[in-house]
Amino acid sequence: MTTENHDDRTDREAGADPETHAPLAADGGRNDANDSPEDPEDDSLSDEEAEEILQEIERKRSLSRYTAVFVSAVGILFSLYQIWLAARGFDFSLSLPFLGEVGVGQLQLLQVNAVHVAFALVLAFVLFPPTSGTGAISRRFGRIVPSARARFGERSPLTRGAAGLRRGARWVAVDAERDRVTAIDVVLVLLTVATAEYMVTEWEEIQRLRVFGLEAGRSVAEYLGGPFVALGDALGPLGFLADAVVTLIGLLPFSDVSYPFFLGAVGVLLVLEATRRALGVYLMLIVAMFIVYARYGYFIAPDTPIIGVLSITEGSWANIIQNLWYNTENGVFGVPVTVSVQFIYIFILFGAFLEMSGAGQWFIDLAYAATGTRRGGPAKASVLASGFMGMISGSSIANTVTTGAFTIPLMKRSGYRPEFAGAVESSASSGGQILPPVMGAAAFLMIEFIGVPFSDIIVAATIPAIVFFFGVWVMVHLEAVRVDIGGLDESEVVNLRTHMRAGWFYLVPLLLLLFYLLVERLTVARSAWFTLVAIMALIAAVAAYNERTRIPLVGSIALVTLAQFASYLTTGAGIVDAVTGQTEEALAVSEAAFAAGGDLGTIVILVSAAFLLARPKIRSPYLNLDDAVDETSDRLAVTVGRPSLGKLNVFRYGTFVGKSMDSGARTATEVVVAVAAAGIIPGVVSATGLGPNLTALIRNVAGGSIVLLLVFTAIASIILGMGMPTTVTYIILVSLLGPAIAQSSDIPLLAAHLFILYFGVIADITPPVAVAAYAASGIAKSDPFRTGVQAFSLSLNKAIVPFAFALTPGILLLRGSGESARILTFADVADVGYFVPEVLIPVAGVFVGVVGLGVTVIGYLYGPATRTDRALFALAAFLLMAPMLLLNAVTDLLGFFGVLANVGEPLLVDVGMRAAGGVLFAVLALRNRRNTGDESKPTAAATTD
Repeated sequence: MTTENHDDRTDREAGADPETHAPLAADGGRNDANDSPEDPEDDSLSDEEAEEILQEIERKRSLSRYTAVFVSAVGILFSLYQIWLAARGFDFSLSLPFLGEVGVGQLQLLQVNAVHVAFALVLAFVLFPPTSGTGAISRRFGRIVPSARARFGERSPLTRGAAGLRRGARWVAVDAERDRVTAIDVVLVLLTVATAEYMVTEWEEIQRLRVFGLEAGRSVAEYLGGPFVALGDALGPLGFLADAVVTLIGLLPFSDVSYPFFLGAVGVLLVLEATRRALGVYLMLIVAMFIVYARYGYFIAPDTPIIGVLSITEGSWANIIQNLWYNTENGVFGVPVTVSVQFIYIFILFGAFLEMSGAGQWFIDLAYAATGTRRGGPAKASVLASGFMGMISGSSIANTVTTGAFTIPLMKRSGYRPEFAGAVESSASSGGQILPPVMGAAAFLMIEFIGVPFSDIIVAATIPAIVFFFGVWVMVHLEAVRVDIGGLDESEVVNLRTHMRAGWFYLVPLLLLLFYLLVERLTVARSAWFTLVAIMALIAAVAAYNERTRIPLVGSIALVTLAQFASYLTTGAGIVDAVTGQTEEALAVSEAAFAAGGDLGTIVILVSAAFLLARPKIRSPYLNLDDAVDETSDRLAVTVGRPSLGKLNVFRYGTFVGKSMDSGARTATEVVVAVAAAGIIPGVVSATGLGPNLTALIRNVAGGSIVLLLVFTAIASIILGMGMPTTVTYIILVSLLGPAIAQSSDIPLLAAHLFILYFGVIADITPPVAVAAYAASGIAKSDPFRTGVQAFSLSLNKAIVPFAFALTPGILLLRGSGESARILTFADVADVGYFVPEVLIPVAGVFVGVVGLGVTVIGYLYGPATRTDRALFALAAFLLMAPMLLLNAVTDLLGFFGVLANVGEPLLVDVGMRAAGGVLFAVLALRNRRNTGDESKPTAAATTD
């Protein structure tokens, strides 16, 4: 479905339902007493309005002119830095023809992580204002001047002085319109650069500090005054000027403090401030409390009831700062940031390139082409489109706003209630973080936390993700049947075959990613890097391709690839190295072919760029970049005084690359700040020895009940995740609750970590702080709280499925328990005695169970369901999906009273309870169909859609 179709659609008259051929009302469905027709023009949402909603939720600035250029430049540099790491590793040196080796050499992990975080902090301080002047503290200070004016008069020196101080404070730190960089931002950016500069240039001193402690470092006066002392010696008679600067530095109140300690403390405070701005004061306070606990937790006496286990030994600020700032095992630069450097950023960049290539709109159109004409088609297309976009964005809020701006108005126009339309979009959008192959940032953290390949995470997460989207699909279909909502007219959607022909290449990067991960079994970083190169090569080729150029373009690519192969075969080096004399030992045929194949992406980019430069006015029928790219291209062309440049494909391609890097960096900023802040918590847990004590406390509170432990974890995930990124929720809970789950049960580690991830995702749509649902309500113009409640109801299966796979690992295609669990093999599938009762039946039960949940939530199957039937459908759903949850809950309760200790073989009981649930579901479904009567037979038939 094209944008033009969407714009024109609001002016078309409703036609006939493609399924029932019944006349449609003006809103696309049939008029219902509960539905008030709305003017379609009121439902439409412009790109600017969608961007405003996203800006309001994320609290970002809208910068222009020089500050906007600065942000884009830093963002592109950030992406280039990460691209270099993905392609070349930590060696920042390059061999150039005729120049030899140039660069800064090999960096260490701590240095790489420090630069990574520094980029994010700089962007955070520029993109997010320190305050808009509307908070509680600002309002209190704002009363000072009016109070002084009322008491002392307008012309009083006190009033004028207070007014002057207010103006100064506003200039320094207040950005009410979110459109300017303040003085405090500049100071924080300079301090951030100073922390990174020290890490990169003073590595030898840092190594010594790891042995002797931060107190052994140079003082602030020695470090800052050293260059001026040398300058004074060089200036001769004018040296007194440098000596004066040294004297002033010595007067600073912290001049005698160790400079490494000072920078470490400042660095931690910078992370806290960036966290407050980008992610909210809630997370900042949690992290700050852990830091304070690390210093003063020793005041808790070991014999204090309940919390005595939280007692720790006394630690100094120097040791705390050293553990939090100069450490890659824990703290700011610990495992979470390392994962961000190696995996998360490059996948965010992959998503940005894919989105800016036009893939996002293509996937939305694909969803509508596949399902738009079905009953309730717009809502079903929303589910599919949100799933596709979730693989690209990985952010529930961004996915909701991006996709919802297009899908929600169409759902409302087809007859869905505004709250339901917003709930469908936010619910489906939140599923992007659990949908392979990309998933969210937390999935990459699992690689380091539990040491499993990413390919195993993809396999394990596949069935639960499909179950979730299937469950939402069922509910929107049942709602469409209940309200009698039709689909879109065939003239309003593009032809599926034509659409696939025009954009099939958008699927290539995703297929390549799966190939590299699952078939070639490459590392996550290498897989993402190769796929990123493939996207750039594909778009370059598409930009240079048309009927006139296709044969010379493909021929040139093949010819250069063959020449590269021949060069490797004869000289052991590529063409460029061979020409400059940097030859090696000749390669074998297979090795030369593999080496030339590895260069294919670069060859395609260079050859396509040559065609674009040679034919600047070339027109490609398949190049359909994102609107943001074309807008930026036109704006840049006007800025340089050549408006015609914006229409040239070579200029558009260059803008596409730059805009993708800029967009990726902006998206990654919040993620990097989040993992840097969250890394402090496991750092404190490890440095203070809190971990074992906390695990013992949690196990004691749970009383040995795995059900209680899982329920505690679920509740903690939802509460902690309200208004907080899923990644942060995952890091905190894995640090605090992960060991307790692992030591208290036989639940596989991967299942336990996915359990925490699922409930962290649910928090985005759980009232009262359902940020994704509230974003959708802004587009749907619906009540935010009711939209959140409806979104949680639609995602109810996402709250039950984690219990199901935690207690029945076969749903994740895992066999075994605890740390010994592994992904199924063909031998496991062939073992019928294991596969059928522990995998096949549970998986089938989960799929049937979500249908029962759908009836419970919507209240309709073949016809209306009574309250009693809905309750029984809920019971059937629980028996089919998570019988072990009910069984363990009952046995724990009975065991607590000493009534019952054992109910028999768990596997037999599990299968029996699922069978009982299946029978109950079938009986209820048949009774519902029978009660509906002949009058509802056409509707009943529609439920097979």
